[in-house]
Amino acid sequence: MSLVIQKVSDEAFATYGRIVTGYDMDAMLAALRETPAGDGVEYLPSVASLEATPAMAEFSANCYGGMPIQIGYCNGKNTKLNCLEYHRDSEVDVAAEDCILLLARQQDCMGKMLDTSKVEAFYCPAGTAVELYATTLHYAPCSAKYNETFRVAIVLPKGTNYDKPAIVAKNDDDKRLFASNKWLIAHPEASEAKQGAVIGLTGENIDIAELIK
Repeated sequence: MSLVIQKVSDEAFATYGRIVTGYDMDAMLAALRETPAGDGVEYLPSVASLEATPAMAEFSANCYGGMPIQIGYCNGKNTKLNCLEYHRDSEVDVAAEDCILLLARQQDCMGKMLDTSKVEAFYCPAGTAVELYATTLHYAPCSAKYNETFRVAIVLPKGTNYDKPAIVAKNDDDKRLFASNKWLIAHPEASEAKQGAVIGLTGENIDIAELIK
């Protein structure tokens, strides 16, 4: 697979999101840099030290138009795609360390498998906040340099990514529901597939390790 790492400042990123500016993120970024980042990937949907900063009120009132939100983090080391997810709303990612986002379009996976050749990669520099639109497929960030960590604050409507509601699936989209406000499609190689996630990715399970060495 020929994958080129683009930048969130490039025009191509406009398909998936936008850079968010103007908010007071200094205290949140400082708190985020104090959170742990190991060799794997850890995601926590709500972290008190991040939510105690001015960014919490500003993102809730301004970016989310008054909706209740949560701020957590996704930290660690990663080079693989594994899965893609989507929500019924935008997600804001704020990078404390350089990272790479692997993204695709929800329109390309509805009612069918998504070929991973449609996935694009974007470099997000430290200190940058990006809004990923509701129609943007995404998952855990990747390291920007091999064997280096990333720390990314994840802003979402309150309650997202907690226990899956008990539903009777009415259609294929319902079958993808993996947690609250989280629809997931997995590559057959991903551990999530063994946990019951719908296999919705075909082709190579993208690994950017050779691109970031």
